[in-house]
Amino acid sequence: MTSSNCYAAVDIGASSGRVVVGTVQNGCIELTEIHRFDNIQKRSGGHDCWDIEMLFRETVAGLAKCKEAGFTPKTIGIDTWGVDFVLLDNNDQLIGDAVAYRDDRTNGMYSVADRIMAPDEVYRRTGIQRQPFNTIYQLIALKREHPEQLEQAESFLMIPDYLAFLLTGAKVNEYTNATTTCLLNARTQQWDSVILDAFDIPQEMFCEVVMPGTDLGVVKPEIEQTLGYAPRVIAPATHDTGSAYLAVPARDNDAVFLSSGTWSLLGVENEGPITSDASRFQNFTNEGGYELRFRFLKNIMGLWMIQSIRRELNGVSYVEGKQETEAQAETKATLEAELPPFVGSTHEMGFGDLIEEAKAAKDFEAHVNVNDDRFLAPDSMIDEIRLACFETGQAIPTTVGELMRCVYISLSTCYAESIEEMASLTGRTYTSINIVGGGCQDAYLNELTTKACGIPVFAGPVEGTSLGNLIVQMIASGQIEDLQTARDMIRASFDIDMVDPQE
Repeated sequence: MTSSNCYAAVDIGASSGRVVVGTVQNGCIELTEIHRFDNIQKRSGGHDCWDIEMLFRETVAGLAKCKEAGFTPKTIGIDTWGVDFVLLDNNDQLIGDAVAYRDDRTNGMYSVADRIMAPDEVYRRTGIQRQPFNTIYQLIALKREHPEQLEQAESFLMIPDYLAFLLTGAKVNEYTNATTTCLLNARTQQWDSVILDAFDIPQEMFCEVVMPGTDLGVVKPEIEQTLGYAPRVIAPATHDTGSAYLAVPARDNDAVFLSSGTWSLLGVENEGPITSDASRFQNFTNEGGYELRFRFLKNIMGLWMIQSIRRELNGVSYVEGKQETEAQAETKATLEAELPPFVGSTHEMGFGDLIEEAKAAKDFEAHVNVNDDRFLAPDSMIDEIRLACFETGQAIPTTVGELMRCVYISLSTCYAESIEEMASLTGRTYTSINIVGGGCQDAYLNELTTKACGIPVFAGPVEGTSLGNLIVQMIASGQIEDLQTARDMIRASFDIDMVDPQE
């Protein structure tokens, strides 16, 4: 028997995607994972790019599998990471590639941008922290390399906007993801014409900014034929962090939110943006959220470092077709000449194996600055961490366990420092950390985090982003009354583990 009283979340992260169906049963939310797929970048035109055709193909395949599994969702919503985009011409065809944010094309763009507009002015207008991959820097780099692409562009769509367009034909820019561009005014919630004019970025290519919960229409007839049903598409908080924060079952207003995945997004919800010089100097961001909440947070490198180490130990690249560079060869030469050798693994390593290795190296205490741009997309994460320890005069990791211990200490220390900074900026005292997302399953990191921060950690639910995506759809359809009701239901529906710093 097929159930139509359900909703589907298409949740695509930087390393994998999934389609999850949500239902409400007896006052509780139930999730069923229908489809999962890898998201591997590819080299094209000298850049690291997203395989956008594959992402759409897997999206449709996952939605089609819903019916095979006995579900015909009323609505569907798509969320992805932020900052990345595509350009369409006047025939709605792609112009160029969907270049990934970890690509190095934005190297050197800070100095180019700062000659046009002072960074403090950009921050006051947008509230977005300075990061090399911000959309504003990507567009500056594109304008220098391929000015003809911007000249041809009729439409600017971020990745989830584009996938929704392929399903429905509706072209919009959803608010939460648009805020990550560093081009949207934090107070008007509209594209900032002053910034666009200053950087000579064509304003006419940007679409209407719509809020989470907006109905984008029913899927196209050809999509309906493939799926076997005709759902409507609802824009959730299409930025995955925006969705993840909605799923945090916070117990009070003094809780820190941590969306833990490839990135660690640590912060709080505010009613308005904080764009002071102190906030800018400490590199906090004000991303737009559901119902015009602001996520005042810090982007921390997160589990990307661990994911990269695991891939490297297992001989897997995160970009298809990426070759060893001269810089990588030079780094290897330095390592061989100056540093003790690194002893890798003789078998394939899972995340559980890495945790056990870290625990066994409990006496190793070196740490690195996880927010250093050097860890954004290094040729070798293992080499980069070892070099960072060498350059700062610390003990150098020589085993998998020491390397992992270094990363874990570095992450938990960064969390603690960020909470202290946030407290000084907001004048608030925080009483707990609420972790959602895949990283909440890492009990070792949770243990180190609660000890470093001195406050309890509440870990769960795991599928935070999918949940946040689904509850926007459920609220839009009238299935759930409001966000507070949804958060209460989440607390009742999923296991939340508490870790006490005194234990």
